Amino acid sequence: MPRRLAATLVATALTAGPAVLLGAVPAHATGDHGPARGTADAVVLRTGVNVGLLNKTLDVPLNVALNEVHAPASANKTALTVKLDGIDQGRPFSVLRADAATARATADRRKAEGYANLVRAKVHLPGLPLLSVIEVQQVTAKAVCEAGTRPRAESNVLGSVRVLGKKVTLTAGGTTDVKVPGVGRVRLDLSKKNVTSKGAAATALDLNVSLNPLKLNVADVQGRVTLAKATCTTPRGKAPEQGGSGGTGGQTSGGSSGGRTGGGTEPAGGKDTEVTGSGPRTQNLAETGGSSATPYLAGGAALLLAAGAGSMVFARRRRSAAPQGGRG
Repeated sequence: MPRRLAATLVATALTAGPAVLLGAVPAHATGDHGPARGTADAVVLRTGVNVGLLNKTLDVPLNVALNEVHAPASANKTALTVKLDGIDQGRPFSVLRADAATARATADRRKAEGYANLVRAKVHLPGLPLLSVIEVQQVTAKAVCEAGTRPRAESNVLGSVRVLGKKVTLTAGGTTDVKVPGVGRVRLDLSKKNVTSKGAAATALDLNVSLNPLKLNVADVQGRVTLAKATCTTPRGKAPEQGGSGGTGGQTSGGSSGGRTGGGTEPAGGKDTEVTGSGPRTQNLAETGGSSATPYLAGGAALLLAAGAGSMVFARRRRSAAPQGGRG
């Protein structure tokens, strides 16, 4: 009976132990962890405009982009030409021409960066074939997100700026209104930036356009035009230290001084239109520990230990009993 009992214990331990060990789930990390890539985007120009037609009861959308890239990519086209049905008999017209127009986006497990640059550029919209909506010398936008540091956003407008043919002075981080009788109105937001603990965005110029040129079968043009925008998100890794919020601002363009310019141009005061900051920091730390199979693993180990101890005791008793049996 002792021999049979020991054999049964050993067989049970050898059978159950490996099964428990194989079914055990190791300690693991939860949440979004590890060196995942960040993201980055950049665009030189984007329009979201509706063009109303005099001879039709409909709006024709003008939604185009020049050099829009997503990491990893780059582009350097300098012209954007489109066609719109019902506008100037369907002939193509130029939306943007520039001496240089560059967009670049890179991203890896350490850093993500978006960059857009525009040099000596003119933007046209339907109904104004000879008059540009805006002319700029140079605008840039840059967003950098690096693991372990706070994201950064930079945007600049360098040199002179003309809106609807009028030279204007822009207010850093503020809004400028330009009105031209018989042509329309353009509102400009300069150097908009937004920075949080997880990402950043920068826009050099954002235009809200309202035009009524009454030419080329165009009743009105309403919408938005963006010049030089870059965004990024931080690669997963160590969360950045909580710091001050990223503020708005940027360099103002050159041009005439003073609060007003001639020809109906009425720059508004320097009221901030974008106040950026960081939201509550969320830091996902790896949570390690035993799985639900841990009790079974411990039981299997104990069973193996008990079986081994029983086998050793039985073996010793058998050896000690053998000589006595021989002498009897």
